[in-house]
Amino acid sequence: MSERKSDPVPPEGVDLNRPSVARVYDYYLGGTANWAVDRDFGDRVLAKFPLLRNIALANRQLLNRVVRHLTKRGVRQFLDIGAGVPTAGNTHQVADEAQREAGATPDVRVVYVDNDPVAVAHANMLLNQEGDASRQTVVAGDLRNPDELWRQAIDTQLLDPNEPVALLLIAVLHVHQPDRYGNDIGPESVARFRDLLPRGSYLAISHVTDEGVPEASSKNLAELKRMYDESSSSNVILRTREQISTLLDDFEVIDPGWVWTPDWHPEETGPTARPVSFDSSNEAVVWAGVGQKP
Repeated sequence: MSERKSDPVPPEGVDLNRPSVARVYDYYLGGTANWAVDRDFGDRVLAKFPLLRNIALANRQLLNRVVRHLTKRGVRQFLDIGAGVPTAGNTHQVADEAQREAGATPDVRVVYVDNDPVAVAHANMLLNQEGDASRQTVVAGDLRNPDELWRQAIDTQLLDPNEPVALLLIAVLHVHQPDRYGNDIGPESVARFRDLLPRGSYLAISHVTDEGVPEASSKNLAELKRMYDESSSSNVILRTREQISTLLDDFEVIDPGWVWTPDWHPEETGPTARPVSFDSSNEAVVWAGVGQKP
């Protein structure tokens, strides 16, 4: 249901005339940083594609497993671009938990980035309440300006540009990243980030695809794309698995390679994770991989 007794007062600059991709995603995940315009749209999409809520949850759990796995591999710096509205199991929380489980004192540093004012405002609120300013922060930035965004991240003084960084681009690149002419420059921006990242860094990507999925899912994705393109704040781009895989370019893809989200190191699933099930992994419709810069 989309009705609530009252919605929160939106941060300055928030457009409530049409649904926001970030806020609708928050709604799918069961969050509260969304408004009636987002919930109404989300309900219409879910009516057409009921499995989408599980797909969103599976993608969120992928993020958590990536963070746990990379923390165990020694990563101490994360740049989470398109982090979205904070919900349970944020990057810094998962990394800290993984370190505590290993008997270590948490020392992972995280810079969150988003261009959605609601996401930035809520991330600031969360970090002010329970964060550690010496290890976590959020900046308002845009993936389409990689050099500027990288400078912003380094200027926080939380990230050392001479040490490996894990760049997280989880469920970001299937959202249209237009230049001033309307052309998608997401892959171009990723290529620049690959250049900027220091040696030994990791790049994690998850991306919706309509290739290799069940026929019903393919049809539902076509309808989802139509609905988002017509009504939401951003268009949706569906790439093939090969097109997605090339986003890592010459980075060395770590085990288990490119897989559907439920199949990426399922053993890293946290003990409190909400169960998400599919009849087959490709129902998750999100292709995921992690590469390391040689």
